[in-house]
Amino acid sequence: MALTNFNDILAFIAVAREGSFTKAAAKLGVSQSALSQTVRGLEQRLGIPLLVRTTRSVSPTEAGRQIMTSIAPRCEEIETELAALSERRLLPAGTIRVSAGEHAALSVLQPALNKLLPLYPDIRVEIHAENRMADIVAERFDAGVRLGDQVDKDMIAVRIGPDLRWAVVGSPAYFEQHPAPQTPADLTHHNCINMRLPTHGSIFTWEFEKDGREVKVKVDGQMVVNNLTMRVLSALDGLGLAYVPEDQVTAHLSSGRLVRVLDAWCPAYPGYRLYYPSRRHPSAAFALFLDAVRYQKS
Repeated sequence: MALTNFNDILAFIAVAREGSFTKAAAKLGVSQSALSQTVRGLEQRLGIPLLVRTTRSVSPTEAGRQIMTSIAPRCEEIETELAALSERRLLPAGTIRVSAGEHAALSVLQPALNKLLPLYPDIRVEIHAENRMADIVAERFDAGVRLGDQVDKDMIAVRIGPDLRWAVVGSPAYFEQHPAPQTPADLTHHNCINMRLPTHGSIFTWEFEKDGREVKVKVDGQMVVNNLTMRVLSALDGLGLAYVPEDQVTAHLSSGRLVRVLDAWCPAYPGYRLYYPSRRHPSAAFALFLDAVRYQKS
């Protein structure tokens, strides 16, 4: 069967991925009715239904799943090759999608982009700053950022930041009412500001190490947040102890607005790595982004 173009196939793939005509239409920049008509035309031409439609969602049939398994990856390869050809022009261009935690986005990516983007106006960077373990392949990110010991072995990893230390901090007003903890176990008697992890919905466990001895403490307190800035502000306001990256409270420690405890129990950990699939062929834009974020030891 001769096909004059692949627009209808691409339209179906978009709907199947989004699970919604409305979302797919918005992503493709077409009307929902036009998209629905295109997909119905493809089904009529093939003589087989590709989607199961309900009032709330759509899902692929067995034939639709076969297209997603066998044809969709080939379409992505074609798009990648065409993008590579277009980037042979003088100025690198394209969109780079990155999944990173809030701290990595603020402390590493933002400073690098401040230098890169003004020099290359045709490069766009989309950062999803979420404290979760994203599957960058399934979610079609170009790259992700994780701590050095969390990167999958089949990925290419590039160091983008120094080793990272955490700090347990509280305000002087808090310590006027509570004795400073001497060991991690003492934290169970303190009001601690917790963080909920979005990937599994669990509470972040505070981890410590001293003289080769590792200690994990499940702390408790009145506040649970999923935002780094709120954890620091809550500690500044005297609401409890916070466990945060050291660089986020350096100025507050210097000014005396925060006091650090358990310093000897907080060693350095491997810093952030930017990682991407080993089969990915870096575009000119991605190569420039990689150079911009690469860690340069001073």
